[in-house]
Parts: sequence; structure tokens; C-alpha cells
Amino acid sequence: MKKPAVLAAVLATTLLAAPARADDFPAAISVSGEASVSAAPDLAQLDAGVASDAKTAKEASDANNAAMGKVLLALKGAGIAEKDYQTSRLSLQPQYGQNKSTGASPVVGFRASNRVTVKIRDVTKVATIIDTLVSAGANDIGNISFEVTQASKLLDDAREQAVADARRKAEIYAKATGVTLGTPLSVSEGGGPVPLFKARVAAAPMAAPAAVAPGEETLSVTVNVSWAIKAGQ
Repeated sequence: MKKPAVLAAVLATTLLAAPARADDFPAAISVSGEASVSAAPDLAQLDAGVASDAKTAKEASDANNAAMGKVLLALKGAGIAEKDYQTSRLSLQPQYGQNKSTGASPVVGFRASNRVTVKIRDVTKVATIIDTLVSAGANDIGNISFEVTQASKLLDDAREQAVADARRKAEIYAKATGVTLGTPLSVSEGGGPVPLFKARVAAAPMAAPAAVAPGEETLSVTVNVSWAIKAGQ
């Protein structure tokens, strides 16, 4: 009796040796084309938070609400529309101490925290907004990201270039194998733009303005194209 591995090898050899019927699949050359474009981001997003400690839950919560109220007021004063900031996390947690004599961990206070996510539609103002938040009492700022909001529209030229790149590659394969390209059988797009930059910023009071560089984002597109082929002429 033949072993499974031997049977598999024999079967694979048989399938490779058997001629494919013309109606099994169309004769084609399939390749991928790529292109990219660079663009400056036009939207920034960051998180800002405040944390407050107190002996009681109410005191911690009241202090935190007051602190966040100042932060939200500062955002409004900086020209950020209300639709562009929203609470992303709110928590109230007990803080535990250590009783060395008994080994117990009694509650010694409470910490209240509140985070808000802010969209900045003028990326040139990111550093200014960070400084405003810190001055208003935000003690935790981070998760800064930049993006291009019209990425798909900006990629339209790159899509044409990607198809041209795919055709170039297909023509090389066609020439090497002695056939000519026919009409495209299928076209599909893969991949997509990703954020250029993400970082965390320490939110201790800053004597100098925060240094933030949005840079540029490289948007890439990949297309997969299959061309029918015919005998070379």
C-alpha cells in the first residue's frame, strides 16, 4: 500500500501532465500595477485628557468636571467647532494604599479622568491647539494623527498610472512568451492609504510651543488586471 505522501505526489504529477481543456479557464496574463502620489494632510486628530485625584469619589468627579470644562471652553475659544470634539473616555476609579501591618489594601482616594478627541481642520494650528489645551489644564495629550480627507479623489491620477504600469508588465510577459495581449478580462483594486504619522506627546506644561511636523502622506494604489492573450503575430 502506497503512503499518503507518495499518493499525493503521484496525483499532483498526473494533474500537471494532463492537458487543460480550453473551456476550463480563459488564456490570460494577470499582473499587478502600482502607483503613488504624495499630498499634504489637511486634517489632524488628537486626544486630550485631564485626571483629578481626591479623597472622595464626589470630590474627584467634581474637580475633574471643572477641569474638563476649562479645556472645552479653551477649545471653543480657539475656534474649534463643537462638532469637532467629543468625549472619548470617562472613568472614576478607587486608588488603593498599602497597610503594612495587616497587608490589606484600603481605598485611600479616587481618580477621575476624562478624555476628549479633537479634530483640527487647519493642520497649521496643531501646535497652537496643543499649547492651548495644556494651558487650560489638560495633563495627558497624545494619539496625534494626520490624514488626507480627499485621498480617493487624489488617487484618480495614480489609478491611471497603475493600470499603465500593469499593462507595461503584461506586455513584457507577452513578448517573452510569444503571445499578444487582448482585451482586459478583469480589473480590481487593492490596498489603500494609511495615516502618515502617529505620535504621543508628553503633556507637561511647556515653556516653548509644541513642535509638530505634519509632513506629507504617500497614497498608494494597486490594481490587479487580467488580459486575454492570443497567439503572437
